[in-house]
Parts: sequence; C-alpha cells; structure tokens
Amino acid sequence: MEGMTFSPKQRRVLTWWRPGSPDRDCQAIICDGAVRSGKTLCTGLSFFCWAMCCFHRQNFALCGRTIQSVRRNVLSELEPLLEGMGFRCVRQLSRNMIQVRLGGRKNDFYLFGGKDESSAALIQGVTLAGALLDEAALMPRSFVEQAAARCSVEGSRLWFSCNPESPEHWFYQEWIQKAGEKNILRLPFTMADNPGLSAGTRERYAGMFEGVFYRRFVLGEWVAAEGLVYDFFDRSYVRPAPEGEMEQWRISCDYGTANPTSMGLWGRKDGVWYRVAEYYYDARAARRQKTDEEYADELERLAGGRNIQEVVADPSAASFCETLRRRGWRVRKADNRVLSGIRLTARLLRSGRIVICEGCANAVREFSLYRWEPDGRGEDRVCKQNDHAMDEIRYFAATVAAREERPGGIYAGVVERRSR
Repeated sequence: MEGMTFSPKQRRVLTWWRPGSPDRDCQAIICDGAVRSGKTLCTGLSFFCWAMCCFHRQNFALCGRTIQSVRRNVLSELEPLLEGMGFRCVRQLSRNMIQVRLGGRKNDFYLFGGKDESSAALIQGVTLAGALLDEAALMPRSFVEQAAARCSVEGSRLWFSCNPESPEHWFYQEWIQKAGEKNILRLPFTMADNPGLSAGTRERYAGMFEGVFYRRFVLGEWVAAEGLVYDFFDRSYVRPAPEGEMEQWRISCDYGTANPTSMGLWGRKDGVWYRVAEYYYDARAARRQKTDEEYADELERLAGGRNIQEVVADPSAASFCETLRRRGWRVRKADNRVLSGIRLTARLLRSGRIVICEGCANAVREFSLYRWEPDGRGEDRVCKQNDHAMDEIRYFAATVAAREERPGGIYAGVVERRSR
C-alpha cells in the first residue's frame, strides 16, 4: 500500500473495528453511494485485515451477484495489495475458495454468487465468522438474509457495499433505514471520497449519466425512477445519415407476434453507429399477424443487398432466429439486461456513439413515450408499452456498440456490475 492515500471516510472504513474506534461496537457496516467513490476497495481491504487480525481457522464469505463479479470487482484489485502487505493468498478455483495466511493465522474465504432466489441454498449450512456482500442491492433478499444468518461465530460481523437503487428497495428499507436499531455503521460515499480520482475523471463520470441515474450514481442518492426513461432525447438527437460508404452493417431486431416487431438497420462510419432505416409492424393495428417467414422477408428487404455482418436478435425469439439461420443469416443473441442496457444506450446517445437518423419515425416516437412504471414495487421497471424499438435499440447498444469501445474506455455496464 506504499504511496496510497485514503480519504477520511475511507480511513473510517479501514479502522471502524479497531480497538479505540468509536464505531467498534457496531455489528455491521454499509458503504453505499456513487460509482468510483472508493467504497469497494476500502471495504474489501478492511474486511480482510479484520478477519486475519481477529480470527484463526475460520470460514468467511465473499459475496457478489456472481462469483465472476466477486473475482473481477473485489479480488482483482485487492489481492495484489494484500500480498504487498504480507498476506499470502492461495486460490483454490475448483472450490471457489481462497486460503489466506498472515503470520501464524490461516482462514478460508469462500466465494458465493447471489443472483436469484435459488442462490440462498448455496450458502445455507455453512458456519461463518463474517461475510462481505458486494453489490448487496443487486442480490435477492433471501440470499442476503441467509448470509447474515450464517454468521454465527462469536464476534462475527457483516460488511456491505452497493450503489443506490429505488428508496422502496428492500435493502434500503430493511437495512439502511434501520441501521440505527440494528447497530449498523452506515457511510454514504460520493466521488469526492475517492482521492484517487482527478477532477477531470469525476467530470467525465458525471457526464455519463442523466436523470435518475445521475442522482444515484454521481450524487449517491436513493431516488425513484419516474417519468420518461430517456428524458434528454429530443429532435436534436435525430440527424441525417452520413454520405458515403459505411464500414460495417448490422440489423437489430425485437420480435413480436401479437406485439409489434421492430428492426433497425445500423451502419458504422468513423467510429459511430447510425440507425439509418427501420422496419416496424404492429400486428394488432394491422389486424393481421405475420409468420416467421414473412418477417424474414421483411428483414431481407431492410438489408437491401448490403453485407450484413450479423443480426442482433431478441433472445426469446427462438423460432424466428432459427428461420434466419436457415436462410444463411448470422444471428447473435442480444444482451437483454434491461437497466444496464438503458444506461448504456443513454450514454452512447449522449456521447454521439450511436445516432438515430431521419426516417426512423417509430423509434423517435417511442423515445418520446417510453416511461418508467410508476409503481415498480421497489424495483425499477419500464412500462411495457411503446418499448419495441426501445428494446431493439438497447439490444444493439449493449451487444455491439458498447463492446467496441477502445481499450481504456469506460463501459457503463460496470456500474451495475452484473455478470451472467
């Protein structure tokens, strides 16, 4: 850790469990707030130091939404620091476990993923001296409560870090709002709490988000999603298609039977993807459903003889995808994660990396109508209306455009930090 600087709030996280700390009697710590605020690193570092100073031959849990996200978000940066401090870390990949030694002490740290309700069974039965839950607000309540219940060794404690969600979210209601009665130290973080961020970097991150996502991931507030999803989008974002040849072509597709089917033709030029044309068919309005073969014909007409590298398709449209493959199209299942996809789409639109062109009237119409569900029951939900071009554009943004960013660029999907 030579040369590292910690902010006052980070130092409080690092020392809250130490003798003489005014927070020492707390049973847990919650570090929530803005992205890139330094909460994950200092929480993980403090957790390992506490475990190795206070216990010997005990089991601990390192929890994320998936085991892969624990390795990526927590351990990849933390292990070199620990080894530089004299810790010896030995990974046992087949057991999803890390054995850590420091002096004469040895403890085992097991990795768990809490991505759905079935995950609670994975941690059930183990006896723990402590647990760190990164991305806690992305985990189901059953998993978090099961992890808490497994910490039954004398002196055990819980460690949480997360980005904000809705104020109706169960974690905010049951843990943050009740921090006082549960004897929890809650520390809200902003980017100013990370001394490793320059002013320019903070400004860059602040420019990545709009509306509710700005308030959550930049200001660190627990606020509800309401109103238009893309509240910044107006006619200024609609431009003519560029002249000249495109470097690459793709088609994105959201398939519906009774619901509308939307397809977008995308061309890439000078690092920008342009949605130059569209096909949109509402079977209910037309009072006639089309077959997979008819939609495949429409896709071919939209392609117009261009060299289409691939079709990015709704992953649930299995029969339509198979029809396209039989006709010789290369089909790629779209990344269908909604919230991270919306954030990516908004950022790419704002930065000019994807452009909606004149002639895409149905996409422009849906941008003006696509709204958050007013009663999301504690979760962010979009209204399932006027969302077909929105889904198809989101598929393209998350599956193609965002993944082409140059090395060292920022991939907004890491904000939510979800892995399959």
